[in-house]
Amino acid sequence: MNEVVFSSNRNSGERNMDELELPMFDFNTITMATNNFSETNKLGQGGFGSVYKGRLMEGQEIAVKRLSKTSGQGIDEFKNEVKLIIKLQHRNLVRLSGCCIEKDERLLVYEYMENRSLDFILFDKAKTSLLDWKMRFNIICGIARGLLYLHHDSRFRIIHRDLKASNILLDKDMNPKISDFGMARMFHTDQTEANTLRVVGTYGYMSPEYAMDGNFSVKSDVFSFGVLVLEIISGKKNKGFYYANDELNLLGNVWRKWKEGNALELIDSSIGDSYSPSEALRCIHIGLLCVQERAEDRPKMPSVILMLNSETTSMPVPRNPGFSVGRNPAETNSSSSKQDESWSVNQVTVTVLDAR
Repeated sequence: MNEVVFSSNRNSGERNMDELELPMFDFNTITMATNNFSETNKLGQGGFGSVYKGRLMEGQEIAVKRLSKTSGQGIDEFKNEVKLIIKLQHRNLVRLSGCCIEKDERLLVYEYMENRSLDFILFDKAKTSLLDWKMRFNIICGIARGLLYLHHDSRFRIIHRDLKASNILLDKDMNPKISDFGMARMFHTDQTEANTLRVVGTYGYMSPEYAMDGNFSVKSDVFSFGVLVLEIISGKKNKGFYYANDELNLLGNVWRKWKEGNALELIDSSIGDSYSPSEALRCIHIGLLCVQERAEDRPKMPSVILMLNSETTSMPVPRNPGFSVGRNPAETNSSSSKQDESWSVNQVTVTVLDAR
């Protein structure tokens, strides 16, 4: 296994980065590890390729993301993703073990997550009972810590832009790790937001300002985090969930129950009575604060962490959530997302950014 060195030549907030060394895997090694990319080893598939489970000769289990030859992700975008991930080291971020660039093959090699992705368990009626309240709360807190690191504690400010249940991987102890950084953007510390001419992502998780106007910032990720919190608590997907015969999606239903004083009715029935009502209400409150329609009303991740860890912290009254009725207005646009998949492959596009 060799070392590969990437030097930076990007212009959107990534210039002047140090050269990075990363283990380079031989394609034949990956082929053997995945049993020639067999269907039985496939963990998931998305619009830009597939992810396979593999086992190296020494016994180490790995997850291999094999980009489709028609994925549209060029070598520069591939290198950008590699450089971004290798710079990020946190217990709640997935760890990149190496990569492979050989002829027209491009592969990323990650640590293997025994419990796959959050959506694989959370939205499966036969598996969701595996997630008791304590586990769900720990997952929420772990995702929050990972986002705090990306937004405030790493060398650069990282906007993930595609935070969703299928991009939260779970290790053998159900610890969450944020994955899929192909759409992430790196800001310098004095940069607060940017604009893109082409919106990419997953409807149901995208903030209104990003879906409608292409504006993204840390508050866009906060919105996605809020959706995740409410999905984890309720066990229901935001996209495609409707209440009775009206047009409310999950966010709209949560908002209605909250205003009626019946928020605890939202708790996933598979949890039973093992949850703490005060803790659950606090999480619902935080989720609603994060999905508020106006970006300036949403808290930043340091405040979210404080609210999660303290029962005495005063929290503001949430305002109307964004996209709280049925179909997202942005769904009429041509720039859409792929279907959610367990271990989904990055949806990457070239974007034009205007720093602010």
